[in-house]
Amino acid sequence: MRKHTNFGIGVGLRVPHLSHILERKPVVDWFEIISENYMTGGGRPLAVLDRILEQYRVIQHGVSLYFGSSGPLNRTHLRDLKQLIKRTRTPWVTDHLCWGSIDGRYTHDLLPMPYTMEAARHTARKIRQAQDFLEVPVAVENVSSYAAFHISRMSEWEFLNEVVEQADCGILLDVNNVYVSSRNHDFDPRLYINAIEPQRVMQIHLAGHSRFEKYILDSHDHPVIEPVWQLYQLAIERCGPTPTLLEWDDRIPSFEEVHTEALKAARYMPESAMVRQ
Repeated sequence: MRKHTNFGIGVGLRVPHLSHILERKPVVDWFEIISENYMTGGGRPLAVLDRILEQYRVIQHGVSLYFGSSGPLNRTHLRDLKQLIKRTRTPWVTDHLCWGSIDGRYTHDLLPMPYTMEAARHTARKIRQAQDFLEVPVAVENVSSYAAFHISRMSEWEFLNEVVEQADCGILLDVNNVYVSSRNHDFDPRLYINAIEPQRVMQIHLAGHSRFEKYILDSHDHPVIEPVWQLYQLAIERCGPTPTLLEWDDRIPSFEEVHTEALKAARYMPESAMVRQ
């Protein structure tokens, strides 16, 4: 699987920043969009996206393919997603390694998988189907989790490796999610990073989280903490230069603050990997 090593550092395209981006035209390597926000068939979201596409590279990130759900893929959703792919010319698409629907009903949540071989085969089969239909590489993201299944027979990282090997797809490695899950489930996050097949990692996510008395929550409303930066450093050492994206989705500060936080990732990237448009 070919890795794109020269994409640099991106930020999530969010509504509070649109006016600033369109008026000021900041220098940004790329933007990540939530695909579902632009699968509208028309209207202002697509008009704004077209203006962004005139100046910036865009990569699509989805939240509702639900590869782990028991039912088949939603063909209408896939067709709409493919239309958007043609519009953005995204080099790959990402979504989550999770389930979230049953019998046509959607939870709109990213629910963790049972880590079994049966679940891995089922999930990989659906990823292959999506990848074949969309005609672009697919990368699946590890989710943060707050509960676990008693029937699991392998670790999360073993399950992730098994799925992507069977599906022949990529990994969107969310380093903050690794940290969050490690604290909620009491495992060593470095073990997770060291176990992932580095050539499968197509993209990396960074974010902040919120700490509560008994768990921590992947809230995307704080700067990245130092232990997560340390995990990111380990990931870059193992995987090499990898397109990196900062997520900030709640209590969103100014664009300059978000972009400055994202650019801290440059401290861990080889200079040759950094590009600017």
